[in-house]
Order: sequence, then C-alpha cells, then structure tokens
Amino acid sequence: MGLNTALSGILGAQSDLNVISNNIANTNTTGFKASRAEFGDIFSSTAYNLSTVGVGSGTRLTDTAQLFNQGDIESTGNSLDVAIDGNGFFTLNTGNGYAYTRAGNFHTNSSGDVINAEGYNLQVYAPGATEGTFDTSHLINLSIPTSEGAAQATTSAKIVANLPSGATTPTTTPFSASDSTSYNNTTTFTAYDSQGQTHAVTMYYVKTGTNSWQAHAVVDGTDVTPSSGLDLTFDSNGQLSSPSSGKLALATYTPSNGASPVNITLDMSGSTQYGTSYSAGTVSQDGYQAGTLASIDIGSDGIVTANYSNGQDTQVGQLAMANFTNEQGLAQVGNTNWKATSTSGQAIMGTANSGQFGDLQSGSLESSTTADTTSQLVAMIQAQQAYQANAQVLSTTNTLTSTLMSAISR
Repeated sequence: MGLNTALSGILGAQSDLNVISNNIANTNTTGFKASRAEFGDIFSSTAYNLSTVGVGSGTRLTDTAQLFNQGDIESTGNSLDVAIDGNGFFTLNTGNGYAYTRAGNFHTNSSGDVINAEGYNLQVYAPGATEGTFDTSHLINLSIPTSEGAAQATTSAKIVANLPSGATTPTTTPFSASDSTSYNNTTTFTAYDSQGQTHAVTMYYVKTGTNSWQAHAVVDGTDVTPSSGLDLTFDSNGQLSSPSSGKLALATYTPSNGASPVNITLDMSGSTQYGTSYSAGTVSQDGYQAGTLASIDIGSDGIVTANYSNGQDTQVGQLAMANFTNEQGLAQVGNTNWKATSTSGQAIMGTANSGQFGDLQSGSLESSTTADTTSQLVAMIQAQQAYQANAQVLSTTNTLTSTLMSAISR
C-alpha cells in the first residue's frame, strides 16, 4: 500500500509541475490566465466507515482551476489592440458558435472584418437609427469600412458679421461684383456640391440707406442672388431685425460637373451693425468632400468609430461583452479562448463600462497573469520538493519491502 501511496504523491507532483510549466510557457501569451492544480486525499474506509485507525491512500488531482485574475495592461499604440480592465470577455464568432476571450489583439482581414489570430470574427452590436444608439437584440461581425466616405453638399451656411454703421452708400450703381466701388464689404467661404467639388461663395454687402443693407451672392462667378433680393435691416441698437429669422435663401446654383443643383440657406442671425470696422466674424457651412479612412477609435465603452480625412466620423458598432455566473465552468479550447458550458451558465451579454463589465483601453493589451514568473518559480520549487519527497518515500518503502521479503525467504 505504501508503494501506491508514494506513487500517487509522485503523480500528483508531476501533475502540479505540468500545470506550472504550462503557466510559465505562456508568460508572453496575451490574455492568458494561469491555472492551479488542486488535489484531494484518497481515504479507503473500512466497513460501515467505523474505523478510527484507517490510513489514507495518497492523493489525486481533483481539478485544474482557472484563475481569472486581472493581468497588467501594456500600451501598444495599435488602435485595434484592446484590453479589458475589469470583468468580461470579448465575444467571437467561430463559424460554429461563439467563443470568448480576454486576448484583444485584433486585426482586419482582406474584407475589412476584424478578426483574432484564429480568424474568428469580433462581435458587436449594430448602430441604431439614432446616433449613439445600438441594436442589442443581435450580434454582427465588426467590419471596418474600406470605401471612401461620401461627400455632402452644402445646404446651409452661417455668417456672423459686423457691418460698419458709418459706411456710406456706394456711388456706383447698379451692383457689379467686378467693380469694388459698387459694394462696401465682402465675405467668402467654400461650399461643396454632391460630388464633393468645392465652390467659392462670395457675399457682397451694399449699404442702401440708414440701417439698411442689401446682400448679393456669387458662386464661382455666377450671381445667385434671388430676384426678391437679400435685404438686411438693423434696429437702432445695431441688432439684425429683418429678416427676423436671420435666414436668406440663395438662388439655385447648378454646377457644370454634373453634380446635383446646390441650394444654400444663409443664416445671418447674430450679425450686427456697430460703429466699429467691418468684421467677417464666424463663417461656417455643413458640406464636406469625400474622405478616406484615417483612423479607428474604440472608446472605453466599446463604441467603434471610423474617422475620415474630411473630418467626419461614423460609429460602426459597439463591442459585445460577455460574462458568466461561474467563470470556472468555462471550457478552454486553446489560444486563450473559452466556450460556455452547462457549468459556466449561458453568457450574460452587455457593453463595456456598464453594470458588471469593466471598461476598455484601446491601443493596449492585457498581458499574461504569469508574466511575473516569481510565484510560478516558487511553486515549481515546492512541486519539485514534493516530487523528491515522495520519490524518497517510494525508495524507502521499496527497501523495507525488500528487507521483509528477504527475511521471510530465509
């Protein structure tokens, strides 16, 4: 019996060393979680379990527990590297169900899909109808748009200007954009058509009387002042009183490049007529040219945003996070991936930085929990000592058995 008891101790120590060696081997594996060998004693009881002098029969491996401790977070600068700070797992579509991982070293394939090293697709919630909302009823593959962002034609522009109250009525009439003596001041801004082509829009201001002005609009040399005129009237305090909304509708401009006609509403609200000199103030418009993908941002809440060279951005999804009632029940499937089992329970889905889920850090990775090998090396020494001690017991028991058999044979 002593031989079997010592053998069980040797086998137990060997199992412990196997677990420790696996931990040490994965010190550089992103998102790796250390395991721990757990043992139970073997006790052979007598009939009716009434013996008070029974001796144990050794030890056995009862479980290889997974330790889901937080690993250190290290910066990488790669926007598709994502670390989880706190609870939760990334959700992956394997093509044959879902897998879950803490390893956030993702990249794109030739189709623009975001995948991990095994080619599994990272799962997100699709953008909702309203900016900043997402459809959490189902999961989709995260795909980074590779096409250019569409251009948007200018439909509105805003100018906040100060027209000098001391200006005199021009002596030259009628207005002519080519004759500077027929107007007082100008403001120029860039507008875009439906193809993203730029067009220079110049507003000319002509003082027509006390507190009254007339504006003229010219796009690429074409006068787009409506037949009804663009009249501006200020009150005695220098505030714009007419039009009351401050908005002026320019006539339609049809580009020569085949783009759709451009219709711009000019907002002059906030403009003034003070005794100071002319000032163009604020000039803005809502159009933009087509843009190429410039960068990808992933927020702490998992919202993935595509940024374009034209200054626009688009939300393409929100990372779907998973958690489990019993993490220890997850089945390891290799490459730092796990799958749900009846022991772990079904995945509890949600989003980062909310409820029971931790937040995300883009441009970072969670290192292995065995990156600092000190504790593993200490555990290895202890397992080695246990192995040597059991081997000594085995040797001693063998010697005693040999002595006994030798005595009996005499």
